[in-house]
Amino acid sequence: MTIFKRKTLSVAIALTCAAVTAGAMASSHREAPNITRAPAVDSTDFYAFNSYEEGREGYVTFIANYIPLQDAYGGPNYFAMDPAAHYAIHIDSDGDAVEDVSFVFNFNNMLAAGNEGIALPIGPEGNQKMVKVPLKNVGGISADDSSAANFSEMYTLTMVSGDMQSGERTMLTPAMGDMFKKPLDYIGNKTFTSEAEYARYAESFIYSFAIPGCDDMARVFVGQRKDPFVVNLGKTFDLVNYVPVEGDSAPGAGDGAGFPGGITQSDSNDDLIDKNVTSLSVEVPASCVTGDGNGVIGSWTTASLPQARILNPDATFAKPEVNGGAMTQVSRLGSPLVNELVIGIGDKDKFSSAHPSQDGQFADYVTHPSLPELLNILFKDAVNTTLGTEIETLAPTNFPRTDLVTAFLTGFPGVNQQATVTPSEMLRLNTGIPATPADSQSAFGVAGDDLAGFPNGRRPGDDVVDIALRVVMGRLCYPIPVAGEDTDLGLCTPEDASVGTVPFTDGAPVDASMIDSSFPYLRTPIAGSE
Repeated sequence: MTIFKRKTLSVAIALTCAAVTAGAMASSHREAPNITRAPAVDSTDFYAFNSYEEGREGYVTFIANYIPLQDAYGGPNYFAMDPAAHYAIHIDSDGDAVEDVSFVFNFNNMLAAGNEGIALPIGPEGNQKMVKVPLKNVGGISADDSSAANFSEMYTLTMVSGDMQSGERTMLTPAMGDMFKKPLDYIGNKTFTSEAEYARYAESFIYSFAIPGCDDMARVFVGQRKDPFVVNLGKTFDLVNYVPVEGDSAPGAGDGAGFPGGITQSDSNDDLIDKNVTSLSVEVPASCVTGDGNGVIGSWTTASLPQARILNPDATFAKPEVNGGAMTQVSRLGSPLVNELVIGIGDKDKFSSAHPSQDGQFADYVTHPSLPELLNILFKDAVNTTLGTEIETLAPTNFPRTDLVTAFLTGFPGVNQQATVTPSEMLRLNTGIPATPADSQSAFGVAGDDLAGFPNGRRPGDDVVDIALRVVMGRLCYPIPVAGEDTDLGLCTPEDASVGTVPFTDGAPVDASMIDSSFPYLRTPIAGSE
């Protein structure tokens, strides 16, 4: 097949793939016009999976990443959370697309010296003044001594049982200590000595806490991490400026024996390899969040801000603004890249503010995606000329796209479909399917014969880009391995997907070996200075 020998053709096919994904091709960096103006509340990725740390069977881990595209050297103020925002992880235990349990994070920050900031004596005797320093630290920081820190962040953690607006609220507290704290970002190795010492410092901010009515303790960590997501970001948004098909006989083989001109797997294709994020990570006993459902939970993260923000014309650290009015949702993320490449640009901010129970208004973007057909009209003739064929369409022809609706809006019966089925955009996880150990995980999740992976929840090592590229181009119209057997899902037929078995990829590899195998799973962030 020489379908991608011409660059314009590669653009057409890959954009088609990207545009129609109904919820899982990449991470959600800067996904809507409004949220680009408020990076502190911009959710980048969301993960929900059965914990695979040894000895943590029966636990579920949720990770909500915020503040995208962090350059490690981005000082002097680095990447604090918004103290006016409510950050939340929501869990729907029964399938009605309404949260049954939410964990809400609220942040506060302070300067040292009674919130005035550290001052140093400057000038000779007789003409000396105490002058505040411009930095967040004035010396080395370690797990044993943080006295040189000039800035700190604390947070409260509240559990809401039921609806976010009217549910019962319970303030949670750490088992050790009087408050939850967030580590300073990884400023660099003069501040923290080494990566190992920063890791030891950050580990001291993992807290255990009790959940009312739950026998076992939960854990939480909030702090900067290496961005776990991998994606060929720049070239993808430059009209997919590469041939998005595996160029080797097998990923990583390096033999060039795959698709002629296809992309080869390489870390150099990962534009996020030197980026950090800020993670909100919670691990809870599964039995405490499954409720009366069938053990399948849906989950998503949101960030909300007060409706009104009045800037202080004489701003201070303690009072840069005055906030008021009802809390208003400005960011939302379940499955990744829905808002970037599925929702039309005129509805992106609406999606960011919508509740999963309101997702019926966006159904056409999934059942009848527009860009695939537009690109088919533009490039079908070029494909047929290259192949000498008469392919009627490159995009799948099953309308409505029930394969995408099942994969991303309802879940698969017997795998991750909830007791009540309400089509809505969120990650669905079957807590009854045992976690796969890190060294046995397939980066292709369910499609790789690993039922514990995406789209049954999402682990940091799941290659959701490649999975989604293949799914949106019709991979589910062909049999896929389920429990070791090729299984026809009955959602569509091979005749519906002319390129459904092509090994689409962005060439940026990820797997569980690139992720830690214990809580909070995401790796130590990149240092701002070596």
